[in-house]
Amino acid sequence: MKIHHLRSATFVIESGEHFILIDPMLGSKGSMPPFSVFRFKAEKNPTVNLPVNADELLAKVTHALVTHSQTFGFKPLQHGDHLDPAGEAFLIENQIPVTTPSKDKAYLEKYGMTVENGLEPWQPTPFLGGQITAVPAQHGHGWIHKVMANGCGFYIELPNEPSIYISGDTVLTNDVNKALTELKPDITVVAAGQAQMDVGQPLLMPTDEVMEFIKRSPGKVIANHMEALNHCPVDRSTLKRTLSAHSLVDKVSIPEDGETLEF
Repeated sequence: MKIHHLRSATFVIESGEHFILIDPMLGSKGSMPPFSVFRFKAEKNPTVNLPVNADELLAKVTHALVTHSQTFGFKPLQHGDHLDPAGEAFLIENQIPVTTPSKDKAYLEKYGMTVENGLEPWQPTPFLGGQITAVPAQHGHGWIHKVMANGCGFYIELPNEPSIYISGDTVLTNDVNKALTELKPDITVVAAGQAQMDVGQPLLMPTDEVMEFIKRSPGKVIANHMEALNHCPVDRSTLKRTLSAHSLVDKVSIPEDGETLEF
């Protein structure tokens, strides 16, 4: 298995002939508005362009996973950092089969995407000769998660490959802990940028929860969702310093945009 990190939460899993695109945010730098205008610098998103190898990888994509997209079915509240207009256009134009939580299936189909699987929580579903399981995600602490697009993470088991759990946009919950301790994934992916809006608590795991997630992970951890969005204050160097303080550096990969990890 190869993991091709593109930007933020967007990456590609390569397994044999399959190239699985995760959470396609494919627009150019500055193509979306800021997600915070008071708490952090009001910089348009994404704050960086896609890496130079993105087009080559995207040309090979055969399937896509979207962890979450909508709140209340209202298009202006779509989470563009996981499915932006350019990502939508890519999926539609190339008729890429999409797997997503069941609550988002009709919404994505309404806008022309081909949804192959609408997953129910904790129900293993056949996928590319193996299976995929949706793990519920809570998008934030406190009241704010009730107005966010609470989607899911994905636990993926493919033939002759390490298992992988993509936790998605979530804080540390009993469901996340269950995925780590009962499913025992070989690889885990954690969103470590600690995204915050102008009001409310963090939308992703704060640093102490990220450290706990890493400690509970049975195998290698990949940290992403950093240095591409204006509402994510934790960057790679900050995370590396924290990992060093907790003696966890060797357990975690923090890929640069365009980097490929091989397992």
